[in-house]
Amino acid sequence: MQSTAINLTGKHMLTLLDYTVEEIDFLLTKASELKQETQKGEVNEGLRGKSLGMIFENASTRTRVSFEVGMTQLGGHALFLSPKDLQIGRGEPIKDTANVLSRYVDAIMIRTNSHQTVEEFATHATVPVINALTDAYHPCQALADALTIKEKKGDLKGLTLVYVGDGNNVAHSLMAVGAKTGMNVTISSPKGYEVDSDVFARAKEQAKGTGAIIQVEEDPFVAAKGADIIYTDVWTSMGYENEQSKHSQDLKPYQVNEELMAVADSKALFMHCLPAHRDEEVTSGVIDGAQSVVYDQAENRLHVQKAILASVISHN
Repeated sequence: MQSTAINLTGKHMLTLLDYTVEEIDFLLTKASELKQETQKGEVNEGLRGKSLGMIFENASTRTRVSFEVGMTQLGGHALFLSPKDLQIGRGEPIKDTANVLSRYVDAIMIRTNSHQTVEEFATHATVPVINALTDAYHPCQALADALTIKEKKGDLKGLTLVYVGDGNNVAHSLMAVGAKTGMNVTISSPKGYEVDSDVFARAKEQAKGTGAIIQVEEDPFVAAKGADIIYTDVWTSMGYENEQSKHSQDLKPYQVNEELMAVADSKALFMHCLPAHRDEEVTSGVIDGAQSVVYDQAENRLHVQKAILASVISHN
């Protein structure tokens, strides 16, 4: 199936909530097509001569490698830029950095702590800005998750994904992708770790268009009953390491283990965005078990990001 002609040239990717149902479907279809091309050994150099600036405030495995390899496979070039490589690390205003980089590269990818940073970049950049992770959203991960579920389960509409743990950026983006694809998403977190109320309200409102049910349920065993997908993430996100002991204590009842998986559907998938801390948020038996698709998720970061890059970067 060929992806429908939708023009995303120049569009920022900050949160999936800014994309229409049709645009999300387009990107997922495009990612599937590009994946098939890669598996067949076909060469697609649609971004030959194009450059991607990659700004990393935090360490990364999957994000850096998938974006860099993705640009290479599309015939383009990616530059790794840490704060120490840029004057932004010495206090240059984001406005100036965004304007200058826009004169050099065809898109800017940012992995940063504050979502406000990526929004400010997008305000001043004249090329598309891609959010590769902030404290509020992780859209590329959620798209890769949606592609993985689609491959394993078929149509996303009507499926139920249950996210268990800290209501963080991944939880926010899963709600967003569920709202756009008709997939029901339940977030199960203890008090004090709930998803952002504004993000939750936006996702619920947008879900009306697809019929998806976006909800929260404090009890993980109630939430997981009959679920098609069980998803978790680390209990302590980057930047909160000093709170690790407290998080571990508060979130211990939210570990994804064999008992929790047993109340889900017998064919339920287990998902994790990685890196994982085995026997903390998930037992080794679950993440290394037959229901786990964590490496498929990781691989699909490459194909989804290639779809984003191929769609938002101008081909002129």
